[in-house]
Amino acid sequence: MCGIVGYVGEQQALDVVLGGLRRLEYRGYDSAGVAILDAGSALRVERKAGKLSNLEKEIADLSLRGTLGIGHTRWATHGPPTDRNAHPHVDCAGKVAVVHNGTIENFEVLVRGLEQRGHHRTSDTDTEVVAHLVEERYDGDLAATVRSICKDLEGSFVLVVAHQDEPDLVVAARRNLPLVIGLGEGENFVGSDVTAFIAHTREARAVDQDQVVELRRGGVVVTDLDGQAVEGETYHVDWDTAAAEKGGHEFFMLKEIEEQPAAVRETLGGRMQEDGLLHLDELSMSDEDVRDIEQVIIVACGSSYHSGLVGKYAIERWCRLPVQVEMASEFRYRDPVVGRNTLVIAVSQSGETADTLEAVRHARSQRAKVLAVTNTVGSTISRESDAALYTRGGPEVAVASTKAVMTQITAMYLVGLYLAQVRGTRDADEVRAHLADLHEIPDLVQEVLDRMGPVRKLARELRDEERVLFLGRHVGYPMALEGALKLKELAYIGAEGFPAGEIKHGPIALVEEGTPVVVLAPRHALQAKLVNNVQEVRARGARTIVIATDGDESITPYADTIIRIPDTKSLLTPLLTIVPMQVLSAEIALARGLDIDQPRNLAKSVTVE
Repeated sequence: MCGIVGYVGEQQALDVVLGGLRRLEYRGYDSAGVAILDAGSALRVERKAGKLSNLEKEIADLSLRGTLGIGHTRWATHGPPTDRNAHPHVDCAGKVAVVHNGTIENFEVLVRGLEQRGHHRTSDTDTEVVAHLVEERYDGDLAATVRSICKDLEGSFVLVVAHQDEPDLVVAARRNLPLVIGLGEGENFVGSDVTAFIAHTREARAVDQDQVVELRRGGVVVTDLDGQAVEGETYHVDWDTAAAEKGGHEFFMLKEIEEQPAAVRETLGGRMQEDGLLHLDELSMSDEDVRDIEQVIIVACGSSYHSGLVGKYAIERWCRLPVQVEMASEFRYRDPVVGRNTLVIAVSQSGETADTLEAVRHARSQRAKVLAVTNTVGSTISRESDAALYTRGGPEVAVASTKAVMTQITAMYLVGLYLAQVRGTRDADEVRAHLADLHEIPDLVQEVLDRMGPVRKLARELRDEERVLFLGRHVGYPMALEGALKLKELAYIGAEGFPAGEIKHGPIALVEEGTPVVVLAPRHALQAKLVNNVQEVRARGARTIVIATDGDESITPYADTIIRIPDTKSLLTPLLTIVPMQVLSAEIALARGLDIDQPRNLAKSVTVE
């Protein structure tokens, strides 16, 4: 949520900042703004509600020239999405500009004090208090001023501040929310994530909790809140700006769906040793730690939660360990039973999901081991966990997850096999065989993608539906949930996913003449029971849309529409069944004239609780 860019260097800052904000649009926002320190050391602030294009039109005829700038795309929390509430916010004198992601929980107390001391607010936001506090406390050292203010703020935040009296300095600070530094030659950057500056540099440094960044064209200094310099780890981003562009597709989501075979290959790549066994060097957990595990708890949100449900089936099957899958937002509030022999697996594409991060912190406070499964090197969750397994899926720009959840499911299989290998619950030949099956998946995913013509035609037929049900059994159940979520996210259709055996325990009341019911029915030991479930809904008038394995005719008589997928091991079928549901949801949304990259009310990274 919210996109932040800060720049100081030799280029025109407006171009750099707007370019960064464009690449951060995927995070979701409702207004945008920039502050540029011009050649005459005057701070110029422009902001506009709505899309970034609205701001660009507003400033098209203005001369905003300068080599220092900050920018923001806002996701409204305090105050509606209007011009006056858009960032950056300024102080009474117009010398200070502040952009902010997060919530300042004690802002009302701070506002009352500021108003009593004669400050006048011009917005409804919590952010504006920071600009006035800087105005009040500034004594010629902006970084020291920001450090002082951060000590008085409660909540979660990223702040980026510019002051017209310091024309070569941008100051940034973070607590709980993501901030990353981009390191260039004669120029430096800060951003919500590396996409903000990937067009200019691929060298990055993460910012840790309660640290303050002093960004100058000649270098970067990072301190704690007491002003003590701190060291940090620099890393190289292994993808470039082309990976974050549409590449000829109308929407990022369509591109990212097509990228899934390559993304799975990347996730699997380099994980096998010469003996054919699994090697996960990012894990950094001793074999003794792995053998001491007595239970596994997977915490995640949204689509990541569904990948965790698939992981539960794999880990329990291969490792004979009890596995719970928890909504991260609920985990720490129910006083979960965790301890030193618990492995908590935190799944988050961005590695910054606020609920999942708090679950990680709670688990570690209870002495549990924590493994992060994430796509983002240097993310907060990966840094605060005991170990990390990176999915290597490359940037995912569309808000609704496609290749990210695909690679998370793949990573969960790798975790399950690794635990089984180390704990000895599967012998070496079995591990090799399962890995061989996994390595066939990218080609099978491509085969599914090549068959999607009829699915696109079906989507046009379903464009006016207001309710769709999804049914599945075993690993098909998590994918039924994922299919329903995709349709809700993209097409705003009331979709629900159920275990197929539960349909007769209430949900069948939703079925009436013509109700579309998508049934995930790849070949499985429970196939006969699933056929019965299809007959049950069809007898009540449902339009049955069945995803079935090539050559399996057992369900054909009961399907109004059949979508075929190649055969694979039943435990791995989510990697194939997920694809037609992604395509179906995207195409229904497109047929309804909707933006599939930026669905309403949604943000890519949910960085506030």
